[in-house]
Amino acid sequence: LQAPEGESQPMTEVDLFISTQRIKVLNADTQETMMDHPLRTISYIADIGNIVVLMARRRMPRSNSQDNVEASHPSQDGKRQYKMICHVFESEDAQLIAQSIGQAFSVAYQEFLRANGINPEDLSQKEYSDLLNTQDMYNDDLIHFSKSENCKDVYIEKQKGEILGVVIVESGWGSILPTVIIANMMHGGPAEKSGKLNIGDQIMSINGTSLVGLPLSTCQSIIKGLKNQARIKLNIVRCPPVTTVLIRRPDLRYQLGFSVQNGIICSLMRGGIAERGGVRVGHRIIEINAQSVVATPHEKIVHILSNAVGEIHMKTMPAAMYRLLTAQEQPVYI
Repeated sequence: LQAPEGESQPMTEVDLFISTQRIKVLNADTQETMMDHPLRTISYIADIGNIVVLMARRRMPRSNSQDNVEASHPSQDGKRQYKMICHVFESEDAQLIAQSIGQAFSVAYQEFLRANGINPEDLSQKEYSDLLNTQDMYNDDLIHFSKSENCKDVYIEKQKGEILGVVIVESGWGSILPTVIIANMMHGGPAEKSGKLNIGDQIMSINGTSLVGLPLSTCQSIIKGLKNQARIKLNIVRCPPVTTVLIRRPDLRYQLGFSVQNGIICSLMRGGIAERGGVRVGHRIIEINAQSVVATPHEKIVHILSNAVGEIHMKTMPAAMYRLLTAQEQPVYI
């Protein structure tokens, strides 16, 4: 939680305002609003000792500046990009603050149920817990990852000074073993020529260095750093590029526990039926119940999901991989 070396540690005393609509961060002295997040944009809350961690999704303003590659990329059709803002608060009441935010979500959800003609008293927390306890983890990473036939060491031979020739993307939050996925391979490059790698393979380690849990930029740097090596060892787990998700929802009273923006899963409730079903943050929904939603407007996707009950089958893939495969983005090989 330290600022980078040589930089001062920013410390401001703040008040938190929590409601069923929003979370505001106010300057304790002036009461000026420093941050104002609608509740639906909060993706993660945790208390760790005296620390509260809060992550919120923020729309980036549209920009015509050529410096902002993401926003000015012609393939984005002027759609806004999103970034995550992470707040770290220190307080002796850290646990109480995190619980209060959790209660705000709970009350907001009860209001949502009432607005849809459902009495929240009909659905107790015990019922929800009982439902979860009857459900097996679907698409359980640990089972898949523990099967020896899915895990293998692969050796790639290449010329010194030659790049490996891959594009990697994040596997998505919610994955039990978050790492990077091969999203594309350069035609005629060492990775493709080896015939030993497939799109969708998760890289667990490279030359003995584990990539599990590391940021994408760090993994990219590690791979770039192997340019002058003639032989590279990768430990991979064979995974299909498309993730199959199965959510079991007995009726509409049960909250799915994830949110979607323009077809991309942007937040996930820990311990919910969606997490049990294999939903991943950062993945794009390709199909819902065998119906393609690739060209479906956001409102219709929300409508389909809101009204879906029983077994909900979805196919998803990392949004960055989807953009590469549909030529919305040009691959940058490393």
